[in-house]
Amino acid sequence: MSLPVFSLPTLPDAPPKSVLALQGLDQALVEAEVVNPSSRLPILPEGDDVRTGLSERTRRRLIELGITELFAVQTALLPFLLGSSATRRSLYEPYDLLQDVCVSAPTGSGKTLAYVLPIVEILSTRIVTHLRALIVLPTRDLVMQVRETIEAIAKGRGLKIGSATGQHSFAHEQSQLVADMSAKLSGGSSKVDILICTPGRLIDHLNGTPNFSLQHLRFLVIDEADRLLAQSFQDWLAQVLSATQPSPRMAFETTETKTPVPLCDSLAPAFLHLHRGVDLHTVIDEKKHTSCQKLLFSATLTSDPGKLAALDLRNPKYFVVQGLSDESEIDGIPNIIAERFTMPEALKEHMIICEASQKPLMLFHLVHNHSVRNALVFTKSSESASRLVRLFEFFEAAIPSSGSAIVVRSYSSDLPTNERRTILAKFKAQEVHLLICSDLISRGIDISHVSHVVSYDAPVDIRKYVHRVGRTARAGRAGDAWTLVEEQEAHYFKNMLRNAGHLERVQRMRISEKDTVSLSSAYEISLRNLRDAYTR
Repeated sequence: MSLPVFSLPTLPDAPPKSVLALQGLDQALVEAEVVNPSSRLPILPEGDDVRTGLSERTRRRLIELGITELFAVQTALLPFLLGSSATRRSLYEPYDLLQDVCVSAPTGSGKTLAYVLPIVEILSTRIVTHLRALIVLPTRDLVMQVRETIEAIAKGRGLKIGSATGQHSFAHEQSQLVADMSAKLSGGSSKVDILICTPGRLIDHLNGTPNFSLQHLRFLVIDEADRLLAQSFQDWLAQVLSATQPSPRMAFETTETKTPVPLCDSLAPAFLHLHRGVDLHTVIDEKKHTSCQKLLFSATLTSDPGKLAALDLRNPKYFVVQGLSDESEIDGIPNIIAERFTMPEALKEHMIICEASQKPLMLFHLVHNHSVRNALVFTKSSESASRLVRLFEFFEAAIPSSGSAIVVRSYSSDLPTNERRTILAKFKAQEVHLLICSDLISRGIDISHVSHVVSYDAPVDIRKYVHRVGRTARAGRAGDAWTLVEEQEAHYFKNMLRNAGHLERVQRMRISEKDTVSLSSAYEISLRNLRDAYTR
């Protein structure tokens, strides 16, 4: 008898990419609200404005500052955060849980104003000073920039604004932030309503400053969220979130006295039950929740489920600023999940592929033959920035003068804060034509007149590329981004753009030897001078 014949085993059909990409993701992220980047809303100077919820006083202040219309991200976010109901504007919402917000929008689209305006509007109703808005940023420079914005918008409102970056001594910052450090106060003690800080200094104050409390927080803003979520410094995020939530280990001690402790009135509603000297229980107790609303902003917002879970988001609402003409999804995968990011509409992007030894010459060609001024030039390190500045100075000395000299300065984290501030002020005043910098400045810094960005060293990932080129073409203005790509890097760089669905937007520019012949002799002289300077 012959053996029975069985059919060969077959592999089951693999799920489509769109199904696999959505596994483990928050459904709210999949259902994100898409905002057209061309949306604009003129600001009405008088009367009620039910479209945005902004008060007449705030609208007049914006017009005084030269802001006459709201950008796309602001038109979407302001009605959501302010709304028409009075409950949206309350300082405490222990029973009506507020939705957290995540925003993915191109650089230069007005994200800072989108959270500053609601904070100023809502906190302006406060009577007692408590720390109610905490804004966390990755760099000192960004902290100073956001503080200037808030001070300008909140002028005359009586709100007290503080910052903590480590630029001043710890004791000085403590004296600026906390009113009373001598007694242990259940509700904390604060001199400021709004604190803008870096994560490291925030943790220092949480652990080392008496009566520094986050229990009254109404807003927790994490700007440049993808970079901050990648920082694990002292597990800062977990500590901050823990400080906003009541827990049994926080139970406040009462003093040995026959009179009630007078300090319990300063406790936030969600923390009141932890005070052992207070008994406010009823038969129908309803649990009070913290009123802290988390707002996350980034041009490259992560879709990593693990990182999003660490935020402990409460019924989050996602906003994605993306052009209607752009493909909203590829292979059935939404762009925000595939981490394809939207660029400013008025941005023109170019790449120049050349030999490594010719990169400085390509930069000089852009400056002298394409009138690249008011430009940021990004290098891979502060050492590279310093060396390129020296080479540029030697080149300018060697080339025949054709008018006013081009002023170039280095800007990196190696410089003291005061010196960085001075250089930035001169660049904004257009006394410096080119700023050669590390990626310190690629996050969030807003310099309105930057018309060109040059990546002297090609970025190694798409997020870094997005943040670099986003320093120009901001707030609807035009701008050009140039990337100098070494021949051995070209394949990787193109693949990076292709995987992000962005290769077609970047035009290749070919520069022949004939185009640079007038600069070659000065280039050779500057190379010799640089070599001599480093071998002395």
